[in-house]
Amino acid sequence: MNATVGAAPDLAAAVVALRAGGLVAMPTETVYGLGADARNPLALRKIYALKNRPTDHPLILHLADAAALPEWVVEVPPAAQVLAAHFWPGPLTLVLRRAPGVPDELTGGQDSIAIRVPSHPVAQALLRAFGGGIAAPSANRYGRVSPTCAAHVREEFPEGIAVILEGGDCEVGLESTIISLLGPVPQLLRPGVIGRAEIEAVLGTPVVGVAAASAPRVPGSTAQHYAPRTPLELVPAGGLAEAVARAIGFIRARQESDGSFFGRWGVNYLYGTWQAVIGPIRCGVPHGSAWIRRAGAWVKSVQKADGSFGESADSYEDPSRK
Repeated sequence: MNATVGAAPDLAAAVVALRAGGLVAMPTETVYGLGADARNPLALRKIYALKNRPTDHPLILHLADAAALPEWVVEVPPAAQVLAAHFWPGPLTLVLRRAPGVPDELTGGQDSIAIRVPSHPVAQALLRAFGGGIAAPSANRYGRVSPTCAAHVREEFPEGIAVILEGGDCEVGLESTIISLLGPVPQLLRPGVIGRAEIEAVLGTPVVGVAAASAPRVPGSTAQHYAPRTPLELVPAGGLAEAVARAIGFIRARQESDGSFFGRWGVNYLYGTWQAVIGPIRCGVPHGSAWIRRAGAWVKSVQKADGSFGESADSYEDPSRK
Protein backbone atom coordinates (compact mmCIF):
# COMPACT_ATOMS: atom_id res chain seq x y z
CA MET A 1 0.00 0.00 0.00
CA ASN A 2 1.03 3.60 -0.54
CA ALA A 3 2.09 5.67 2.45
CA THR A 4 0.49 9.13 2.34
CA VAL A 5 2.30 11.89 4.20
CA GLY A 6 0.16 14.55 5.87
CA ALA A 7 0.27 18.33 6.04
CA ALA A 8 3.85 18.36 7.35
CA PRO A 9 5.50 16.24 4.68
CA ASP A 10 7.97 13.68 5.92
CA LEU A 11 10.65 14.61 3.44
CA ALA A 12 13.13 12.28 5.12
CA ALA A 13 10.99 9.25 4.28
CA ALA A 14 10.66 10.44 0.69
CA VAL A 15 14.41 10.96 0.37
CA VAL A 16 15.09 7.48 1.77
CA ALA A 17 12.64 6.01 -0.76
CA LEU A 18 14.24 7.86 -3.67
CA ARG A 19 17.76 6.80 -2.68
CA ALA A 20 16.56 3.20 -2.39
CA GLY A 21 15.24 3.30 -5.95
CA GLY A 22 11.59 3.74 -5.00
CA LEU A 23 8.89 6.01 -6.37
CA VAL A 24 7.56 9.13 -4.67
CA ALA A 25 4.56 11.26 -5.64
CA MET A 26 5.22 14.97 -5.19
CA PRO A 27 3.11 18.06 -5.70
CA THR A 28 4.18 20.74 -8.14
CA GLU A 29 2.47 23.96 -9.17
CA THR A 30 1.31 22.26 -12.39
CA VAL A 31 0.25 18.69 -11.49
CA TYR A 32 1.39 15.95 -9.11
CA GLY A 33 4.47 14.13 -10.37
CA LEU A 34 5.58 10.50 -10.06
CA GLY A 35 9.21 10.92 -9.01
CA ALA A 36 12.32 8.76 -9.13
CA ASP A 37 16.06 9.31 -8.85
CA ALA A 38 16.96 10.68 -12.29
CA ARG A 39 20.39 8.98 -12.19
CA ASN A 40 19.00 5.52 -11.41
CA PRO A 41 17.98 3.59 -14.57
CA LEU A 42 16.22 0.87 -12.57
CA ALA A 43 14.14 3.43 -10.68
CA LEU A 44 13.27 5.19 -13.94
CA ARG A 45 12.05 1.91 -15.40
CA LYS A 46 9.66 1.60 -12.47
CA ILE A 47 8.00 4.83 -13.60
CA TYR A 48 7.41 3.44 -17.09
CA ALA A 49 6.11 0.17 -15.68
CA LEU A 50 3.72 1.71 -13.16
CA LYS A 51 2.33 4.22 -15.65
CA ASN A 52 2.27 1.69 -18.50
CA ARG A 53 4.13 4.36 -20.45
CA PRO A 54 6.06 3.67 -23.69
CA THR A 55 9.78 3.63 -22.90
CA ASP A 56 10.61 5.94 -25.79
CA HIS A 57 8.60 8.79 -24.22
CA PRO A 58 11.04 11.00 -22.28
CA LEU A 59 10.57 12.03 -18.67
CA ILE A 60 10.89 15.59 -17.42
CA LEU A 61 13.81 16.20 -15.10
CA HIS A 62 13.10 18.42 -12.08
CA LEU A 63 15.91 20.42 -10.51
CA ALA A 64 16.06 22.66 -7.46
CA ASP A 65 17.53 25.55 -9.46
CA ALA A 66 19.20 26.45 -12.73
CA ALA A 67 22.67 26.16 -11.20
CA ALA A 68 22.48 22.38 -11.66
CA LEU A 69 21.91 22.59 -15.44
CA PRO A 70 25.57 21.99 -16.44
CA GLU A 71 25.43 18.55 -14.79
CA TRP A 72 22.75 17.45 -17.26
CA VAL A 73 23.30 19.33 -20.54
CA VAL A 74 26.13 19.88 -23.01
CA GLU A 75 25.71 23.63 -22.87
CA VAL A 76 23.28 26.23 -21.56
CA PRO A 77 22.55 28.53 -24.52
CA PRO A 78 21.86 32.23 -23.91
CA ALA A 79 18.14 31.77 -24.61
CA ALA A 80 17.97 29.12 -21.89
CA GLN A 81 19.70 31.43 -19.44
CA VAL A 82 17.23 34.22 -20.19
CA LEU A 83 14.15 32.00 -19.91
CA ALA A 84 15.39 30.32 -16.74
CA ALA A 85 16.10 33.67 -15.10
CA HIS A 86 12.63 34.95 -15.98
CA PHE A 87 10.35 31.91 -15.55
CA TRP A 88 12.12 29.58 -13.09
CA PRO A 89 11.04 28.36 -10.70
CA GLY A 90 7.80 27.91 -12.59
CA PRO A 91 5.79 25.96 -15.20
CA LEU A 92 8.25 26.11 -18.09
CA THR A 93 10.19 23.10 -19.41
CA LEU A 94 13.28 23.59 -21.59
CA VAL A 95 14.53 20.97 -24.03
CA LEU A 96 18.32 21.08 -24.37
CA ARG A 97 21.12 18.82 -25.61
CA ARG A 98 21.77 16.10 -23.03
CA ALA A 99 25.18 15.62 -21.44
CA PRO A 100 27.16 12.35 -21.62
CA GLY A 101 26.19 9.88 -18.92
CA VAL A 102 22.53 10.91 -18.70
CA PRO A 103 20.46 7.69 -18.63
CA ASP A 104 18.58 6.77 -21.79
CA GLU A 105 15.61 5.94 -19.56
CA LEU A 106 15.36 9.63 -18.68
CA THR A 107 15.45 10.91 -22.26
CA GLY A 108 13.55 8.16 -24.04
CA GLY A 109 16.73 7.35 -25.95
CA GLN A 110 16.94 10.81 -27.52
CA ASP A 111 19.95 13.12 -27.52
CA SER A 112 17.89 15.83 -25.83
CA ILE A 113 16.63 16.26 -22.27
CA ALA A 114 13.58 18.09 -20.88
CA ILE A 115 14.23 20.08 -17.69
CA ARG A 116 12.32 22.40 -15.41
CA VAL A 117 12.54 23.93 -11.93
CA PRO A 118 9.22 23.66 -10.05
CA SER A 119 8.02 26.41 -7.73
CA HIS A 120 5.88 24.37 -5.33
CA PRO A 121 7.45 24.60 -1.84
CA VAL A 122 7.10 20.86 -1.17
CA ALA A 123 8.77 19.98 -4.48
CA GLN A 124 11.54 22.46 -3.75
CA ALA A 125 12.05 21.07 -0.25
CA LEU A 126 12.22 17.51 -1.59
CA LEU A 127 14.68 18.40 -4.35
CA ARG A 128 17.00 20.19 -1.93
CA ALA A 129 16.78 17.45 0.69
CA PHE A 130 17.46 14.79 -1.95
CA GLY A 131 20.35 16.75 -3.40
CA GLY A 132 19.89 15.64 -7.00
CA GLY A 133 17.57 15.57 -9.98
CA ILE A 134 14.17 13.89 -9.84
CA ALA A 135 12.47 12.58 -12.95
CA ALA A 136 8.76 13.19 -12.51
CA PRO A 137 6.12 12.76 -15.20
CA SER A 138 2.52 13.27 -14.11
CA ALA A 139 1.38 10.72 -11.53
CA ASN A 140 -1.29 9.03 -13.65
CA ARG A 141 -1.48 6.06 -15.96
CA TYR A 142 -0.34 6.74 -19.49
CA GLY A 143 -2.88 8.71 -21.50
CA ARG A 144 -5.11 9.59 -18.54
CA VAL A 145 -5.87 12.94 -16.94
CA SER A 146 -3.08 14.37 -14.79
CA PRO A 147 -3.65 14.54 -11.00
CA THR A 148 -4.01 17.90 -9.29
CA CYS A 149 -4.32 16.70 -5.69
CA ALA A 150 -2.99 13.81 -3.63
CA ALA A 151 -6.40 12.09 -3.66
CA HIS A 152 -6.10 11.74 -7.44
CA VAL A 153 -2.79 9.93 -7.03
CA ARG A 154 -4.12 7.56 -4.39
CA GLU A 155 -7.10 6.76 -6.59
CA GLU A 156 -4.97 6.18 -9.67
CA PHE A 157 -2.27 4.15 -7.90
CA PRO A 158 -3.49 2.29 -4.78
CA GLU A 159 -0.09 0.55 -4.72
CA GLY A 160 3.39 1.00 -6.12
CA ILE A 161 4.37 4.37 -4.65
CA ALA A 162 6.53 4.42 -1.53
CA VAL A 163 5.50 7.90 -0.33
CA ILE A 164 2.83 10.34 -1.49
CA LEU A 165 3.66 13.87 -0.36
CA GLU A 166 0.60 15.98 0.41
CA GLY A 167 0.80 19.49 -1.00
CA GLY A 168 -2.80 20.58 -1.47
CA ASP A 169 -4.39 21.41 -4.80
CA CYS A 170 -2.04 22.38 -7.62
CA GLU A 171 -2.06 26.11 -8.28
CA VAL A 172 -1.90 25.83 -12.08
CA GLY A 173 -3.48 22.44 -12.71
CA LEU A 174 -2.10 22.29 -16.25
CA GLU A 175 1.06 20.68 -17.61
CA SER A 176 4.09 22.92 -18.13
CA THR A 177 4.83 24.75 -21.36
CA ILE A 178 7.64 23.00 -23.26
CA ILE A 179 10.12 24.98 -25.36
CA SER A 180 12.88 23.39 -27.45
CA LEU A 181 16.16 25.29 -27.69
CA LEU A 182 17.94 22.65 -29.78
CA GLY A 183 18.04 24.77 -32.93
CA PRO A 184 18.59 28.41 -33.87
CA VAL A 185 14.89 29.26 -33.43
CA PRO A 186 12.97 28.45 -30.21
CA GLN A 187 10.16 25.97 -30.80
CA LEU A 188 6.93 25.54 -28.84
CA LEU A 189 6.50 21.79 -28.36
CA ARG A 190 3.63 21.85 -25.86
CA PRO A 191 1.42 24.81 -24.86
CA GLY A 192 0.84 25.61 -21.22
CA VAL A 193 -0.03 28.43 -18.87
CA ILE A 194 3.04 30.39 -20.05
CA GLY A 195 2.03 31.43 -23.54
CA ARG A 196 4.06 31.87 -26.71
CA ALA A 197 3.60 35.65 -26.60
CA GLU A 198 5.11 35.83 -23.10
CA ILE A 199 8.12 33.81 -24.18
CA GLU A 200 8.62 35.87 -27.33
CA ALA A 201 8.45 39.06 -25.28
CA VAL A 202 11.17 37.82 -22.92
CA LEU A 203 13.43 36.50 -25.67
CA GLY A 204 12.78 39.31 -28.14
CA THR A 205 12.54 36.75 -30.94
CA PRO A 206 9.76 34.70 -32.56
CA VAL A 207 8.88 31.26 -31.22
CA VAL A 208 7.62 28.79 -33.80
CA GLY A 209 5.38 25.76 -33.52
CA VAL A 210 6.53 22.54 -35.16
CA ALA A 211 4.93 19.46 -36.64
CA ALA A 212 5.06 16.43 -34.37
CA ALA A 213 7.17 14.50 -36.88
CA SER A 214 9.93 17.12 -36.84
CA ALA A 215 10.03 17.67 -33.09
CA PRO A 216 11.69 15.69 -30.31
CA ARG A 217 9.28 13.45 -28.45
CA VAL A 218 7.75 15.22 -25.47
CA PRO A 219 5.12 14.24 -22.89
CA GLY A 220 1.49 14.81 -23.82
CA SER A 221 2.08 15.00 -27.57
CA THR A 222 0.28 11.84 -28.71
CA ALA A 223 -2.99 11.98 -30.64
CA GLN A 224 -4.91 10.71 -27.60
CA HIS A 225 -3.68 12.02 -24.28
CA TYR A 226 -5.08 13.39 -21.02
CA ALA A 227 -8.25 11.38 -21.68
CA PRO A 228 -10.91 11.61 -18.93
CA ARG A 229 -12.94 8.61 -17.80
CA THR A 230 -16.06 10.72 -17.24
CA PRO A 231 -18.47 10.77 -20.20
CA LEU A 232 -19.01 14.19 -21.78
CA GLU A 233 -22.37 15.15 -23.23
CA LEU A 234 -22.57 17.84 -25.92
CA VAL A 235 -25.85 19.71 -25.60
CA PRO A 236 -27.43 22.02 -28.20
CA ALA A 237 -27.92 25.60 -27.03
CA GLY A 238 -31.68 25.11 -26.99
CA GLY A 239 -31.37 22.07 -24.75
CA LEU A 240 -29.16 23.51 -22.01
CA ALA A 241 -31.97 24.17 -19.56
CA GLU A 242 -33.23 20.60 -19.83
CA ALA A 243 -29.70 19.19 -19.48
CA VAL A 244 -28.99 21.28 -16.37
CA ALA A 245 -32.32 20.24 -14.87
CA ARG A 246 -31.40 16.58 -15.42
CA ALA A 247 -28.04 17.20 -13.78
CA ILE A 248 -29.70 18.81 -10.76
CA GLY A 249 -32.05 15.87 -10.42
CA PHE A 250 -29.12 13.48 -10.61
CA ILE A 251 -27.29 15.35 -7.86
CA ARG A 252 -30.33 15.72 -5.62
CA ALA A 253 -30.80 11.96 -5.75
CA ARG A 254 -27.30 11.65 -4.27
CA GLN A 255 -27.49 14.50 -1.78
CA GLU A 256 -27.82 13.75 1.90
CA SER A 257 -30.07 15.60 4.34
CA ASP A 258 -27.25 17.83 5.58
CA GLY A 259 -26.48 19.01 2.04
CA SER A 260 -23.31 16.95 1.68
CA PHE A 261 -22.71 14.48 -1.11
CA PHE A 262 -21.74 10.83 -1.08
CA GLY A 263 -20.04 8.90 -3.84
CA ARG A 264 -17.90 11.94 -4.70
CA TRP A 265 -20.42 13.27 -7.26
CA GLY A 266 -21.12 16.88 -8.12
CA VAL A 267 -21.57 19.40 -10.86
CA ASN A 268 -18.50 20.18 -12.93
CA TYR A 269 -19.32 23.52 -14.50
CA LEU A 270 -17.41 25.87 -16.77
CA TYR A 271 -16.91 29.34 -15.28
CA GLY A 272 -18.56 32.24 -17.07
CA THR A 273 -20.71 30.05 -19.35
CA TRP A 274 -24.05 28.39 -18.97
CA GLN A 275 -22.95 24.79 -19.39
CA ALA A 276 -22.90 21.86 -16.98
CA VAL A 277 -21.78 18.26 -17.06
CA ILE A 278 -21.74 15.53 -14.45
CA GLY A 279 -18.35 14.39 -13.18
CA PRO A 280 -16.57 13.01 -10.13
CA ILE A 281 -15.18 15.41 -7.58
CA ARG A 282 -12.01 13.62 -6.55
CA CYS A 283 -10.09 16.16 -4.49
CA GLY A 284 -11.65 15.27 -1.13
CA VAL A 285 -14.41 16.78 0.98
CA PRO A 286 -12.94 20.21 1.91
CA HIS A 287 -12.14 21.24 -1.67
CA GLY A 288 -14.95 19.36 -3.40
CA SER A 289 -17.76 20.45 -1.06
CA ALA A 290 -16.87 24.15 -1.40
CA TRP A 291 -16.80 23.77 -5.14
CA ILE A 292 -20.19 22.03 -5.11
CA ARG A 293 -21.64 24.74 -2.86
CA ARG A 294 -20.61 27.42 -5.39
CA ALA A 295 -22.17 25.39 -8.18
CA GLY A 296 -25.32 24.88 -6.12
CA ALA A 297 -25.56 28.59 -5.32
CA TRP A 298 -25.27 29.38 -9.00
CA VAL A 299 -27.96 26.86 -9.91
CA LYS A 300 -30.37 28.26 -7.28
CA SER A 301 -29.71 31.84 -8.42
CA VAL A 302 -30.81 31.15 -11.97
CA GLN A 303 -33.54 28.57 -11.40
CA LYS A 304 -37.17 29.65 -11.43
CA ALA A 305 -39.87 28.33 -9.13
CA ASP A 306 -41.10 25.95 -11.79
CA GLY A 307 -37.66 24.40 -12.11
CA SER A 308 -36.76 26.10 -15.40
CA PHE A 309 -33.86 28.45 -15.94
CA GLY A 310 -33.95 32.11 -16.86
CA GLU A 311 -31.73 34.31 -18.99
CA SER A 312 -29.79 35.43 -15.91
CA ALA A 313 -27.72 32.28 -16.26
CA ASP A 314 -26.02 33.77 -19.28
CA SER A 315 -24.56 36.65 -17.26
CA TYR A 316 -23.45 34.64 -14.23
CA GLU A 317 -19.94 35.23 -12.94
CA ASP A 318 -18.48 33.08 -10.20
CA PRO A 319 -17.60 35.40 -7.27
CA SER A 320 -14.45 33.36 -6.61
CA ARG A 321 -13.10 34.51 -9.99
CA LYS A 322 -13.43 38.26 -9.24
